[in-house]
Amino acid sequence: MRLARGQVVLSRTLTGSRAVVRKHPVLRLLSSTVVRAKEQQTSSNSDVSSPPPPLHNGSRWRSFLQILGRTTLVSVLGSAGVFYYITQKERHPGQQLPHDPEKKTIVILGSGWGATSLLKTLDTTDYNVVVISPKNYFLFTPLLPSVAVGTLSPKSILQPTRYLTRHKKRAVTVIEAEAKEVDPINKTVTFEDDSEIKGAVSHTTIPYDYCVYAVGAEVQTFGIPGVQEKACFMKELTDAESMQRRFKDCIETAAFPGQNPSEIDRLLHIVVVGGGPTGVEVSEIHDFLEDDLKSWYPELAGRVRISLVEALPSVLPMFSKQLIDYTESTFKESKIDVLTKTMVKEVKDGSVILQMPDKSITEVPCGMVVWAGGNKGRKITQDLMANFPEVQNNKRGLTVDDHLRMAGADGIFAIGDCTSTSYAPTAQVASQQGAYLARVFAQLAKKGNLEKRLISLSQTISTASGEEKAQIANDIESAKSQISKVKIRPFHYSHQGSLAYIGSDKAIADLPFANGNIASGGVATYLFWRSAYLSTLFSLRNRVLVANDWIITKIFGR
Repeated sequence: MRLARGQVVLSRTLTGSRAVVRKHPVLRLLSSTVVRAKEQQTSSNSDVSSPPPPLHNGSRWRSFLQILGRTTLVSVLGSAGVFYYITQKERHPGQQLPHDPEKKTIVILGSGWGATSLLKTLDTTDYNVVVISPKNYFLFTPLLPSVAVGTLSPKSILQPTRYLTRHKKRAVTVIEAEAKEVDPINKTVTFEDDSEIKGAVSHTTIPYDYCVYAVGAEVQTFGIPGVQEKACFMKELTDAESMQRRFKDCIETAAFPGQNPSEIDRLLHIVVVGGGPTGVEVSEIHDFLEDDLKSWYPELAGRVRISLVEALPSVLPMFSKQLIDYTESTFKESKIDVLTKTMVKEVKDGSVILQMPDKSITEVPCGMVVWAGGNKGRKITQDLMANFPEVQNNKRGLTVDDHLRMAGADGIFAIGDCTSTSYAPTAQVASQQGAYLARVFAQLAKKGNLEKRLISLSQTISTASGEEKAQIANDIESAKSQISKVKIRPFHYSHQGSLAYIGSDKAIADLPFANGNIASGGVATYLFWRSAYLSTLFSLRNRVLVANDWIITKIFGR
């Protein structure tokens, strides 16, 4: 307290007169102390008010890394949460509406591209839907050659049909059976259980209001001897598994001790018949040779030969000339023989008989023949066509109009490979046809509801009073106006481009752009080919499985 008072007195003395300070040594000492204290206080105040020094580059980099780490963590956790939510929603669908006897019944025959696309898009609240197919799954056929050479697992390209139907608003009946007869007069379908295990009832008939005929087609062998019995096909999952097993047998048999060189060359010669996308993509066998067989069978890998046989002047006739030349040059680099203008005359146990471009006949020894030829109608399709010989006389398949209605039959729509249209029998065409039919059925349901309402209004107008009668008359005119606006447009195919894998991590693409096409080929197109097929798969489950198989194959091999 005394020191504080002394300081106050000293302060007053300093402001009043400086002469007193100079004459007293003690006051001079205290004065200097106070001055230093004031300077320190001033400097401290100036330090508080001055801006902080700029951060060093290390501090800025540390802050950036912290923000990046937090953002990455939030993104990963958010993506994992969304992924988990979608997978659980797919595994645990909700309740479905029951069968409604007042609704019309749609019977879908088949579970291929057309039928699956229809199921995915169809609003089942308007109909009772029944699916009849000998397979209870959808097969993603463009990736079937990858299953044959071990790149993909079979389950990765399968989508259970009940998975699609279980997520519809109204319950859909799925029956694993083969349709044996379609009666267009009585509007019934007869089918039977063709599995190994049969119950007390394995054959029955059900009625339909609309029938979607999407049974697909069989492999066209053109009646060539030996093809049906000795060649491997590439159409069903069992075909891919059979080809994989036979190819392994050829390798192991060639490695058997004491095998003479000519027999080894025969066993390791693979002949692929058909220069379309399926036949060309079977050339993925070459990737198997280069990436895996050289390590496991070094003494045999260099002796494996692949020959591609095509009756037309070139392979992949649906692609541009530039891409055809690129494919053939890629095959030449991969040592794949391309035999165009060459026809198969017979398939034997250890050889194939070929008619060369100069019409000469040559017997070519081989260990395996892979047949990727055309399509032909199934027996049930031929029987259905026989009911209308005047209008159903095209050998390629069912004749349909612009709305995909079967000519001559009432209530039957036909889509996919079983039809004879101006479009190529591809998965892309069938998929668009299925989506189109879903829109057609939506329009038919809307028109049917309006017609029911019109009938109901017409029945009540006779018993209504004057004022109510006027209102009902207005409702009748409104219903008629809405019915007249329901018009079903014809089917129009929109080509989204063509893709094909040609081996050696290369693919080709012919894509429409503006009024022309974009043709590309190479490794970048191969990456686009993979991304396009991933996006085309029907479910997240298939996308994850296929991507996982590709990664595992890249790391560990086939």
